[in-house]
Amino acid sequence: MHDIRTIRDHPEQFDRGLARRGVEPAAADLIALDERRRAVVTELQAGQARRNEASKAIGAAKAQKDEALAASLMAEVSALKERLPALEGEERELTETLNARLASIPNIPLDDVPPGKDEDDNALVHVRGEQPAFAFEPKEHDAIGPALGLDFETGALLSGARFTFLKGHAAKLHRALGQFMLDVLCEDHGYQQCVPPVLVRSETMFGTGQLPKFAEDSFQTTDGRWLIPTSEVSLTNAVREQILSEEALPIRMTALTPCFRSEAGAAGRDTRGFIRQHQFEKVEMVSITTPEMSEAEHERMTACAEDILTRLGLSFRRMKLCSGDMGFTAARTYDLEVWLPGQARYREISSCSTCTDFQARRMNARYRPEGEKGTRFVHTLNGSGLAVGRTLVAVLENYQQEDGSVAVPEALQPYLRGLNRFEPA
Repeated sequence: MHDIRTIRDHPEQFDRGLARRGVEPAAADLIALDERRRAVVTELQAGQARRNEASKAIGAAKAQKDEALAASLMAEVSALKERLPALEGEERELTETLNARLASIPNIPLDDVPPGKDEDDNALVHVRGEQPAFAFEPKEHDAIGPALGLDFETGALLSGARFTFLKGHAAKLHRALGQFMLDVLCEDHGYQQCVPPVLVRSETMFGTGQLPKFAEDSFQTTDGRWLIPTSEVSLTNAVREQILSEEALPIRMTALTPCFRSEAGAAGRDTRGFIRQHQFEKVEMVSITTPEMSEAEHERMTACAEDILTRLGLSFRRMKLCSGDMGFTAARTYDLEVWLPGQARYREISSCSTCTDFQARRMNARYRPEGEKGTRFVHTLNGSGLAVGRTLVAVLENYQQEDGSVAVPEALQPYLRGLNRFEPA
């Protein structure tokens, strides 16, 4: 969420940032709305002060037996009592309108974010790992997976499209991947493991930017709660409405949770296979930092996700998303894309974003700098470390054998009691 004071002070800079997002200029309208609100607040405060002043003067006038003055003051107080509720209502309405406008505008891209409209304009940062060479034509995961327990038919029978039933080898691999990711992040990179709620209130979804703009992308329960689309929602909001000490930062949290997405905007995309599901599991990383630390923390977080891919022996590339391809709350995003030989292309497996103070303002999450009386908003970052289902897809395609079996990456073998190969049923 944006600060109207910053917009008032730097309107041209704000509109330039919106233009990079492909959003129409908004500073002038926002400032005009705020000026109307401030004018009403000024009138309201003056009216309240005059009402209090006149109320006191009535007693003094009566004490001096000046009934005419007392009657005049009483009439004035009566008129103010009728006028002030209208002003309070107008101020409340203008404030709600302004806040709704501010909440609907995406974050401003950082200066190093490349310009562009969509994924075709994203910038390659680097490529890591070697793509496997096959002596046969590699298959896609939806051809390999069913013999290993990736059951698309039962998933569809139970729940409809974009649901999958995992059993046998596929279920074991899925579990091993999640545990491996958590161990790497917690034991080697200092993240604290958490088990957060997967049902949250509307204000929690608002805090990380899912509401109100993207309500159709999520599932809501009959009692008004929301199924989280990512544990970023729960983890980041763990510091909402708090004032943290600077020495407590950075806070680094991770969780493996189910995630739920309606995929409302993905009609016709990835309808086959395990890539895009309504229900999936993901290991999420969240960092809460000071503004001075957030730049380095973004690089660190992305490197943590890369470390997992490297240990799994998967080839991947890092992309810096252009201004038109970033998420609503992001100020800069790195996507990690893993090589899928069955598809002969790179596919997103992790997205790591710095949101600067955009989410913190929505959550009212602050910290007190050491030696200062005032507070500042924290910076928040989030990233996938990794999407478990997509990592399973990558392992199946990269480690497939000609006979239909799949070799187990060495890093996962301790989680599978030394098993080094999945044999097809």
